Amino acid sequence: MSRSKSSNQWLKDHEDDPYVIRARKEGYRSRAVYKLIEIQQKDHILKPGQFVLELGAAPGGWSEYVSRFKHEKGRLIAVDLLPMEPIGGVEFIQGDFTKQDTLDAILGLVDNKPLDLVLSDMAPNLSGMGSVDQPKSVYLAELALELAKNNLNRNGHFVVKLFQGEGFERLISAFRLTFQKVKFRKPKASRATSSEIYAVCSGIR
Repeated sequence: MSRSKSSNQWLKDHEDDPYVIRARKEGYRSRAVYKLIEIQQKDHILKPGQFVLELGAAPGGWSEYVSRFKHEKGRLIAVDLLPMEPIGGVEFIQGDFTKQDTLDAILGLVDNKPLDLVLSDMAPNLSGMGSVDQPKSVYLAELALELAKNNLNRNGHFVVKLFQGEGFERLISAFRLTFQKVKFRKPKASRATSSEIYAVCSGIR
């Protein structure tokens, strides 16, 4: 079956994307790593020896970058519904974060030890219908917030991808009730057509 004009255009735009080209040149698995790199440059969330949990990790671009800061005393647990090629020193859980068995597996590895950083680049499988996709993205962010609130140390950081739309303001209120500082970042690598934005939160209240 031949590709539609729209899919061909998407492929051309993807191939011409400067961040896709840069990621291939620099050996990263995805262009998304440059979003995290910019957040790190501005907010300094990554430090050697941290205990980090990453949600929505596949294909592993963020995990590759985080692992550079890990050192021998650090630890990184990565989670995704999709499979991910192994990365040295990264503990990977393949499972649906919205399901109890996956959450139990995460908490089993965390083992009541406080996390220094929770990263969430999760997004729902998009249908293209805002009335369907937005509630799903809000739900994922709420679940990530609950996990962060219950497992971060008092000075820990929480970085989460959000999509602006219905329920966004409610989420922001919840973040501000939970954390002492809440900042917002729209990295240059975020596509201009996307409503995504990242909340960078720190200091559990």
